[in-house]
Amino acid sequence: MVRTNGVEKVLTGVQEWGIRGLRTLRADLWTARADPLPPSVWLRWLPHGLVWLVAFGTTVANFDQLVDRYQLGVAYGTVCALVQGAAVALALWRPVPAWWLSLTVTVVAAVGARSRMLADAEAHPWPLGTPRPETATHLPGWPWGPPGLVAHCLVLLLLALRLPTRVTVEVLAVTAFATYLVQGVLGGASYTPTGVLAVILFAAVVLVGTALRGRRVARTQLVEQAGITAEERARRTVLEERNRIARELHDVVAHHMSVISIQAQVAPHLVENPSEELRENLAGIRHNALEALTELRRVLGVLRSENPEDPYGLGAAGTGSAPDTPQPTLDRLDALLENTRAAGLDVDAVVEGEPPAYSPGVQLSAYRIVQEALSNALRHAPGSQVRVQVVHQDRGLYLEVTNGRPGGPVRPSPGAGHGLLGMRERAAMLGGHVVAHPTLHGGFSVVAFLPRDGVALPEPDLGTPEGLELVFRDDPPPTEKGER
Repeated sequence: MVRTNGVEKVLTGVQEWGIRGLRTLRADLWTARADPLPPSVWLRWLPHGLVWLVAFGTTVANFDQLVDRYQLGVAYGTVCALVQGAAVALALWRPVPAWWLSLTVTVVAAVGARSRMLADAEAHPWPLGTPRPETATHLPGWPWGPPGLVAHCLVLLLLALRLPTRVTVEVLAVTAFATYLVQGVLGGASYTPTGVLAVILFAAVVLVGTALRGRRVARTQLVEQAGITAEERARRTVLEERNRIARELHDVVAHHMSVISIQAQVAPHLVENPSEELRENLAGIRHNALEALTELRRVLGVLRSENPEDPYGLGAAGTGSAPDTPQPTLDRLDALLENTRAAGLDVDAVVEGEPPAYSPGVQLSAYRIVQEALSNALRHAPGSQVRVQVVHQDRGLYLEVTNGRPGGPVRPSPGAGHGLLGMRERAAMLGGHVVAHPTLHGGFSVVAFLPRDGVALPEPDLGTPEGLELVFRDDPPPTEKGER
């Protein structure tokens, strides 16, 4: 019984191994994926090498065509064959001169072969309908021999790939006209005509080259248009964020200007027997403050939102916020964290240091940065743990919002993702900076620093201590004598 169980186990293992092998074999033979080719110099020059190979082949074949069949002589045939091959190679860099060279050498060779045909016909005439004498010359392909036909097709293809369609059509028309002049007007005595076949092949090659060039140009224009669209989208996003910041900062500036106006109006009543100069100065201060408030409203009218319920553009679109709603500060961070916890995030807040007297702009920007970071965590990492750290330093305010990996499925988020741009704009406005990067555990971290007074701090010049050796990553390690 034990032996039977052992045999069954062996057979089962062999069967499973065979099934896995067949699956692996099927996956190997039917797969369509492959690693990309390495960026090799040889692969980049492969098309050029193929063109040079065709140029060499057509030169050798043309030598046989012109010397043995056209009987142009060794010197004449060799020069024409070399020029035809050089035209193919030249088409890689100068397609129009290469086309002129290929067409000219073909016409010259055809005219030379025609002279040979006419001379042979005069030397060996025979009546029409009688067998042709064996000594008479008959050209198998004239005016376009097979090697010249292949060479000129390649020249036209390279020309059509690099020049506009108008130039390609003109080149094809001149080639067809030259073929008609040689074969139809000049003619020959005894030959196999190839003019019609040549023009058909040339037209097909030009059509293929023009189609490929049009496809490449369309793809290039599409990429350029996509790049322009992306730049315009980014520029529009930055402008939208700046408009939003301007709308929010309006409350801060308007509050200060209102305080100045009220203090200038009340100040004369706090002084016993104020002088006329003091009254005039305070009245001027109040008048200037009111004019500044009016100009602020006019400027804000340009940046107002499209929400009809928000006539001054101070609130987010669709919120219906009144224009006199106060802007949030750091004192409202606790309420923001509570709302975030109610939305399903496990938020842990850490506050270090004693908060100094920050400017209203710094407090507003800090609140908005934390709010946007928590909003991103809600959208892209639902159910995750979030740590909010607020550190009050002598130089400014340090903020860090880090979330873990999502605790549930992430739904596709609508919108263009302008949150990080808004954070950077707010920090740059105050001379600070924002850094956002993914964490090693699948989360995301946003770190921001805002100067205390909203002014960029000068970077300290630490210098280089004496005797310090700077070692860079690209420097080779030091080796001792005898080592390689």
